[in-house]
Amino acid sequence: MGQGKRSVLGVLVDVTDYADATDRIIAAAHERRGYAVTALAVHGVMTGVEDAAHNARLNSFDLVTPDGQPVRWALNLLHDAGLSDRVYGPTLTLKVVERAAAEGLPVYLYGSTEPTLARLVPALEKMFPALKIAGVEASKFRESTPGEPEEIAERIKASGARVLLVGLGCPRQEVFTYAMRPHLDMPLLAVGAAFDYHAGLLKNPPPWMQKYALEWLWRLGLEPKRLWRRYLILNPKYLTRLFAQKAGLWKATPPAPATAPADTFAV
Repeated sequence: MGQGKRSVLGVLVDVTDYADATDRIIAAAHERRGYAVTALAVHGVMTGVEDAAHNARLNSFDLVTPDGQPVRWALNLLHDAGLSDRVYGPTLTLKVVERAAAEGLPVYLYGSTEPTLARLVPALEKMFPALKIAGVEASKFRESTPGEPEEIAERIKASGARVLLVGLGCPRQEVFTYAMRPHLDMPLLAVGAAFDYHAGLLKNPPPWMQKYALEWLWRLGLEPKRLWRRYLILNPKYLTRLFAQKAGLWKATPPAPATAPADTFAV
């Protein structure tokens, strides 16, 4: 497996697997390096395709994993990546947390709601008895105020955390991760629906649906009002652009990685 970033519709996605991604994240934690990570499915890629500024933010991430099977297929189709599996955010989260527990790296949970976090913390502690949860902070569901990013960073650093898990939903969590990376000396993982899954609030689809990229259909059935646009409009757009890129009808040139600080963002 040749590693590195490859363009999927202009969004740079890493050719990686669970072991490689986990190793890279844990290394950054030990070395106290700011390290931005996200796992992108079709919806995550399309947020970049439809917003050039967000695409540039995504392209500045240290690690972007192919969260959905269609993103893995794109890497294989466009770039002969030879990936046999996706790197699904909720599963990557558990692998990182397992390593963090084993290696004494405290974890900080940021995002979601108080009730979800109240279920998530004991669930993680039951799975990983050695886990040290340094801090827990629910989303405020509003935009940041002047000076607030520095205050959030100070709380996280003062807790002794070495890994930050961010569960704010796509694309808010990616903007938060991009904005907070300069303030923190640790990996920041935008983990999507991992908080809800591991808190027991969302059920994973059967393995056969995951294997054949039908997870979208499962989630659409669970949350039709919230997710209909994501799947019924964005999925066909994704496939159309994918085949245009493969056929050479569209260059899908990745924008340069963003470097400008984020003024305000969802916290």
